[in-house]
Amino acid sequence: MIAALAFYVFAAILIASAVMVVTSRNPVHSVLFLILAFFNAAALFLIAGAEFLAMILVIVYVGAVAVLFLFIVMMLDIDFSRLREGFQRYAPIGAVIGAILFLELLFVFGSWEFAPDAAALRLNAMPEGGVSNTHALGQLIYTDYVYLFQVAGLILLVAMIGAIVLTLRDKPATSRRQDIAVQVARAEAVALKQVPARTGLGQLGILRPALPEAPKPKAVHHDAHGHAHGHGHDDHHGGGHH
Repeated sequence: MIAALAFYVFAAILIASAVMVVTSRNPVHSVLFLILAFFNAAALFLIAGAEFLAMILVIVYVGAVAVLFLFIVMMLDIDFSRLREGFQRYAPIGAVIGAILFLELLFVFGSWEFAPDAAALRLNAMPEGGVSNTHALGQLIYTDYVYLFQVAGLILLVAMIGAIVLTLRDKPATSRRQDIAVQVARAEAVALKQVPARTGLGQLGILRPALPEAPKPKAVHHDAHGHAHGHGHDDHHGGGHH
């Protein structure tokens, strides 16, 4: 009874959050509702006895994918008013496509029939041998289908490398690259000194940078006609009269 009640509660929250993901005007709110939907789907997996899928849904989708979506939406400066400019123009086409999909769903659910032995099945089915669901899944993947699992990993690796190669743009004029060998080879980059204990900086030849000298005040004197003349440091270069 409690498991059935929890199932309906989590399922209702999941459907409501999924609807809010689509209908929310603020994309940040949509991502937050998506995270809520992931948590409720994980709870449904736990009720069904698939704890491995529940943890994967929380760790991978909530901890990585949804957070990445949230960072992208918050960091990009998106002009949402400009994105909504063509809403009225494409609304009829979207309504027609939505109506077609709704009719298809009605046809599918109209012919839906439950299996006669569905009610008699255990809610939390356990694998044979007394092991947990995660243990049985690991044995199945890494024993019977280990080669197919490795091939799937290689395919994903090739796809990742291909995406990097296709999107890589080499711009020698604007890009800066680090040459570690040149930086380390510079004598003035790093200087190692043996500093004995209780040794002053003056004895090691390490001098602090001198502060810039303050400009000297210019001397002002009056000639016989009463004109003032200034003599300073620039008088030696012929520029002392003002």
